[in-house]
Amino acid sequence: MKKMKKFFKFIKTGILLIIPLLWTLSCKEYLDIVPDNTITLEDYFSRREMALNTLSKVYSYLPADHEPHSTSWTMGDEYVGRLDYNNEGGTLRGIRIMRGLQNTQDPLLGLWSGNNGGSALYSGIRSANTFLDYIDLAEDMSSEEIAEWKAQVKFLKAYFHFLLLRQYGPVIIADESVPLDALSEDLFQKRSKVEDCFDYIIGLMNEAIPDLKPRVAETELGQIDQVIATSIKARVLLYRASPFFNGNKDFYKDFLDDDGEPFFPIEYKAEKWQDALIAINEAIVLCEANGVELYKYDKNVMSSDREDLAINSKLQTLYDLRMLIVDPWNKELIWGRTYDYTDQYTLASACNIRKPERIDGELTQGGYTENSGFSWQWMAATYKMLERYYTKNGLPISEDLTFNMDSRLDIVTTPGVDEPEYDSLRGILQPGKEVVNLYLNRELRFYANLGITGGYWRSHAYRIPTSMFYGEIAGLGDNHATDYLCTGVGIQKLVHPESKSGGAQLIIRFPYPIIRMADLYLMKAEVLNEIEGPSQKVWTEINRVRNRAGIPNVETVWSDASLVIPESLNKHTDKDGMRDIILTERSIELAFEGGHRFWDMYRYKKATSEFSAPVMGWDYTGDNAEKFFIVKVKQTRRFLVRDYLWPLRSNDMDVNSNLIQNPGW
Repeated sequence: MKKMKKFFKFIKTGILLIIPLLWTLSCKEYLDIVPDNTITLEDYFSRREMALNTLSKVYSYLPADHEPHSTSWTMGDEYVGRLDYNNEGGTLRGIRIMRGLQNTQDPLLGLWSGNNGGSALYSGIRSANTFLDYIDLAEDMSSEEIAEWKAQVKFLKAYFHFLLLRQYGPVIIADESVPLDALSEDLFQKRSKVEDCFDYIIGLMNEAIPDLKPRVAETELGQIDQVIATSIKARVLLYRASPFFNGNKDFYKDFLDDDGEPFFPIEYKAEKWQDALIAINEAIVLCEANGVELYKYDKNVMSSDREDLAINSKLQTLYDLRMLIVDPWNKELIWGRTYDYTDQYTLASACNIRKPERIDGELTQGGYTENSGFSWQWMAATYKMLERYYTKNGLPISEDLTFNMDSRLDIVTTPGVDEPEYDSLRGILQPGKEVVNLYLNRELRFYANLGITGGYWRSHAYRIPTSMFYGEIAGLGDNHATDYLCTGVGIQKLVHPESKSGGAQLIIRFPYPIIRMADLYLMKAEVLNEIEGPSQKVWTEINRVRNRAGIPNVETVWSDASLVIPESLNKHTDKDGMRDIILTERSIELAFEGGHRFWDMYRYKKATSEFSAPVMGWDYTGDNAEKFFIVKVKQTRRFLVRDYLWPLRSNDMDVNSNLIQNPGW
């Protein structure tokens, strides 16, 4: 892919091996012990090209959220993977956390020490400190460029601290390199209070932002700029204001440091929401000034969709939603994580189905592929996701008068291709197919993001009429004892329609989004609601996202007595009700990306109630509608209060006696 530029070739390999090995050495001690013919740190930073390698090394510590076994995206209730991985500790670690399998010996996705699929963020911070100590020695760089590189690294250093804070609560603030002759109190430091950690992170981001470019050039995509930094700073302040970190007496009033003081701020401070709003407004203004906007698909649709688009204009909106993640470096993306071009082990590969031998009765080019590379078809969506998406009216299915919850699992047949009723379904559902009522009259994100029986799956450069009955597309075929979608529901959102199997060069690569514009608008709606309650200002922000999704404005639909159940009528005018609407909107718009659903429930202390129910799905062994559309338990889940904060590894506790373990561990 053209946008995967030279800078990021270093990120996978991390060729600067000397930096993490020598992080403890001060300049003097290091030079005293190395032979005359050995490269020194001063030498390594003396030239721009070599310094660029060290910059790339710092970036390489960003968590590998594209990798299905090491990603935090699978935490929550959206994903379920291969069931035969249940007893294999090195697989699907995010899901294992949701199953209650976190531990102290080798914590899952441990960012503190970089164990069990987690990125070693303290090593990343040490690399950042070394970079900042030595980059001024570069002889062929201008002072402006050095300052800009420093700013990138300062931001990454702050961001790594934030990721640690989000998982562990109080962390050690590692602001400076530690020399070899450091005293024990410098080597074995204590955890800082949560509020002090936030102050440090925000202060360092503020220090970095002025020296960053407003927006990087196309040759530098993925590197930190002011648009990225201000947006992530807004996220940090949102977390700081949220109930988990703002007056959390319920969980952590007795979680005390060595001085008997609470690690967490116990008293709620409403002004933190105002701080978050200021940061969000600054980020939105800067984003919009630099061309960041909600994505609209402006290319040609697939040839198989063109005739249907002429009849059903909703297909244009479906493409807007289908492509907003996988269209590389599009205008909505604020910051994305790239990965090595040859890496086939991605969430997209785990989600994509294999190309069938025949499509609409015609033999496909190359026929059925047994090559599972890049098309594993074993990362499924949960049944809960089928019910989470709105109706076509932009309402939850349980609060829409026009949607019959009691008959949602009844089997029905879609209109035939020549029936007038089918025109509004063209390109969305197949004609004359048996589906359930749950699949009808839903918003377009339902059809764009999910892969469902009776719908269409766009990949391998085909519009594939999808059926997940036993032995069919993505079903439990004779040759796929493990590679199947155990819930009978797929995830198209992360699969580019042109991606194929058989080789890395056939995959359409895209950066995995860390933050995008829709997130900022929804953050603003949330914060405004917390500050002043529901108002047109709140509704305007959420409506930006709803309008792109093709559903009515909040204030229009929630006030319509012909659509909303009586007990929910005008829910949007109540602060608690509006908060629920915003969080639901976030869980739909940001589904399957960033782990947003998990972290939102975490921020509001709802994770234990939301994520302890069993994962459900269709009976994938059913070879017809009557046998398939039966809801069954696929996997038990258990998320306890102790799971909010990751445990410190037992070995780290043994090495540093100043560490205090998190509650429950």
